[in-house]
Amino acid sequence: MSGIKRFIVVLLFDGVDLLDVTGPSEVFALLQRELDDATGYDVVLAAETMDPVTTAAGVRVLPDVTFREVAGSSIDTLLVPGSVDVDDQRRVRARTDPAVVGWVKTLAERARRVASVCVGAHLLAAAGLLDGKRATTHWSTAQQLAAEHPAVEVDADPIFIRDGAVWTGAGISACLDLSLALVADDFGEAAALRVARQLVMYVKRPSGQSQFSVPLEPVSTTRRMDDLRHYISRHLAEPLTVTDLARQAHVSERQLTRIFTTELGMTPAAYVTSARVEVARNRLESTDDALERIASACGFHTIDTLIRAFRRTLDTTPTEYRNRFRSSGGGAAPPPALVR
Repeated sequence: MSGIKRFIVVLLFDGVDLLDVTGPSEVFALLQRELDDATGYDVVLAAETMDPVTTAAGVRVLPDVTFREVAGSSIDTLLVPGSVDVDDQRRVRARTDPAVVGWVKTLAERARRVASVCVGAHLLAAAGLLDGKRATTHWSTAQQLAAEHPAVEVDADPIFIRDGAVWTGAGISACLDLSLALVADDFGEAAALRVARQLVMYVKRPSGQSQFSVPLEPVSTTRRMDDLRHYISRHLAEPLTVTDLARQAHVSERQLTRIFTTELGMTPAAYVTSARVEVARNRLESTDDALERIASACGFHTIDTLIRAFRRTLDTTPTEYRNRFRSSGGGAAPPPALVR
């Protein structure tokens, strides 16, 4: 399809999350630098009118076209961002304006594929586009999506999901992963990885990758706990017993356990294990290090301990995790003899 650009329509409406709009648009624009011909994407921002749209960040964005103007066009990809309301208790709910839902339904009929970014999945669901499909959204509104749309199989864990011609993405920065996956689907993995390098992304994560990790755990409320978490991250290869941590924090072991349970909702030992698993996950994804070396570096010391932690935390083994999530540039997978 040399010389032909795929037509992408990104929806705009008041209160839309800014990164949901600009993140994918930047990915699609950067692709053009990496191509040797005139193929790529023709991206337009569409809104109800041509008036500036005020995003949730307060930044105003000018539409390129109106919904009505693109309603008669052949659309390659309809990209639907999201918007939320936050009450005085900081509770988040996805917003589904009936007028926007109506246009989603209309424009989707003209599109080869539809993709939602973050809580944009709620707009797709309200338009009936997710019935009978598996979908994801930002973890903070996943329960709302499941409760309001029981015909949708909601999975809050992956960073994006493809179910036929419908793609759904998880929260915030995962819009880049979703967009890169669309690029890979259209122009190949090599092109997507070149764009990822332009974005200085650590790794182009696959769809099954979890949107949860240790850094996303609830932030502690005290300087002492923050200092202790940083200490743990710097000393994972050491024993890090409750006695060690209590001594570091200058509190009793009982008080330390109470602090962890109150502020993080887990025991000190559980937090240390989750931190070690997180680092091990990153090494499995990005290096060819042997399991024994990873176990030692992360404080598990033996492969069997590493395996037990992975089974308990992620319901998989380190080798299975590596085979599923490793970067395509990371080298060959371990030989079958090493599978544990």
